[in-house]
Amino acid sequence: MPACCHHDHDHDHEHLSAADTPRYRRILWIALALNAAMFAIEIGGGLRSGSVSLLADAIDFFGDAANYGVTLAVLSAGLAWRARAAVLKGGCMLAFGLFVAGRTIWSATHGVPPEPLTMGVIGTLALAVNVGVAGLLYAFREGNANMRSVWLCSRNDAIGNVAVMIAALGVFGTGTAWPDIAVAAVMAALAIGGGVSVLRQARGELGHAHRASEESRV
Repeated sequence: MPACCHHDHDHDHEHLSAADTPRYRRILWIALALNAAMFAIEIGGGLRSGSVSLLADAIDFFGDAANYGVTLAVLSAGLAWRARAAVLKGGCMLAFGLFVAGRTIWSATHGVPPEPLTMGVIGTLALAVNVGVAGLLYAFREGNANMRSVWLCSRNDAIGNVAVMIAALGVFGTGTAWPDIAVAAVMAALAIGGGVSVLRQARGELGHAHRASEESRV
């Protein structure tokens, strides 16, 4: 889930050899492209099928894409820029989480079941993407805390994809929207909580960077 993707980037390349760094960078670019593509696909599929759990899972892909982008951008950046990037990421996560929460409430009150076939197909594609990214990052799973958490985040995101597929089966079997609503509610809550957490930590890091800058001028 999105909350799991935020972590300290102070030592991203500390345990990478000169030979491994370009490979790790290429993998992060591939992961970024795949996650950004799945974000767009799930937003479109969620709106078309009426599935709020697909919209919620799209937030997960957005959080991952932002995570990979931030990891790439801050390999040599200072704390202040890392914190500013985190503010952008956290704000977007929070906004999307609130959007999905609103759609979930709307679906609950209107009781319109989503289209399960679209949910199942896109959920399967999303699972394949996350498994593939986790496989690419597998070789770096024992690196520093940031490298390990990037891999664990991709691995754990597959759970969200399975949840969407289960919701699709539930919608198909019951003919109601409640399985989709239940999964979306949990994922939206995690996205909102993750966004708030990221913003809170980014605010602290910005304060720390400001204090460090002031001290360096003394």
